[in-house]
Amino acid sequence: MIKQNPLTPFGVLTLLLVTALTSRAQPLERYEYQEQHMGTRFSIILFAETQFQADNSANKAFQRVAQLNRIMSDYLPESELSQLSASSGTGKKIKVSKDLYRILRRSKKWSKWSDGHFDVTIGPLSKLWRKAFRQQEFPDSSAILEARSKVNYKWIKLFPLSRKVKLIRSGMRLDLGGIAKGYAIDEAMKILKQEGIKYALVDGGGDLLFTDPYPLDSIDRITSADPAWKIQTPDGITLQSSRAAIASSGDTYRYLEHKGIRYAHIINPKTGYGMSDVSTITVQAPDCTTADALASILSIIEPGQMKRWKRKWKLTSP
Repeated sequence: MIKQNPLTPFGVLTLLLVTALTSRAQPLERYEYQEQHMGTRFSIILFAETQFQADNSANKAFQRVAQLNRIMSDYLPESELSQLSASSGTGKKIKVSKDLYRILRRSKKWSKWSDGHFDVTIGPLSKLWRKAFRQQEFPDSSAILEARSKVNYKWIKLFPLSRKVKLIRSGMRLDLGGIAKGYAIDEAMKILKQEGIKYALVDGGGDLLFTDPYPLDSIDRITSADPAWKIQTPDGITLQSSRAAIASSGDTYRYLEHKGIRYAHIINPKTGYGMSDVSTITVQAPDCTTADALASILSIIEPGQMKRWKRKWKLTSP
């Protein structure tokens, strides 16, 4: 248990929040909303002066998440991402939306930075392993090898002046599962701010983005319901008071057992196999897109390689 006093980040946060709330002519009320998006539950907690402002703001934020799902889902055949994947190997340059181009550009940076441990061309492997999870049958090694041969982030060519994308090799399939949810959370928060909401939290399946300041009891209530959610900062504080994004990744809920080994739904693009040694990883970062991508990378890097990666992180970041 952390002892609180006016000098701690928690004390400062509480003071700032109380000052902000009491200085307004009309007190702010707390509102909470939930909707299903991107295969998970999205929650929004916000503080607003009126029910109308709260409802309108939350509705617009959810609409933005739904829009991004229609763009970035690899489950929907009509999505922009699926249509782009269908163009692979044709030699065509496909003009894409600003959102899709932006997320592909950031994904390529993460791929290069992580030496390919993060790779959104992992779609052929994702499709193979999804079928394996549904049928609870371990995929054939030759099928894994075949799918793996279609995975390489370097085969995504971006053309910034025209905002076009070309997928070089035939059979490529994009999967933004390791970064799209974080991006959607960031965008939902942008909408809330545009609507005049100063104090809010957006939760997408356990990945969080909250404003500074924010009432900590609401964060505690959400996170205590999820045993996989855990934050340990270097100074021992459970949550820092500054604006932060938090993303988690691991095999807590989805895995496939084969010959006594548990394979997670998290796939290593280097090997083509689901990770067999995955613990819950939690990352705190300035935005949820970054946190989501980093959590995905950390879940794939082998424990024995962590020292080298820690040295790398001190030198550079995408």
